[in-house]
Amino acid sequence: MANINIINALIRITFGLTALAWATANMARKPWCTSYLIVAVLAAMKVGEGITRFCPITAFFANYRREQAMRIKDETTINPT
Repeated sequence: MANINIINALIRITFGLTALAWATANMARKPWCTSYLIVAVLAAMKVGEGITRFCPITAFFANYRREQAMRIKDETTINPT
């Protein structure tokens, strides 16, 4: 189920591949530095989100907002009895 639009997906793929290329180039020069590995993993995650058009963080917040709206709706409902 896609929860991001096509433009957002293309942006994620573009910046993810750019960051992945940057991180792997720097890992080749400094293999002992773990921060480049973290950037590479996060960039690969963004590429994957762009390809599948599904972002788990966006899904979490959409579900959270939906639950909050339901809770507010239940609180404002007046029992006529």
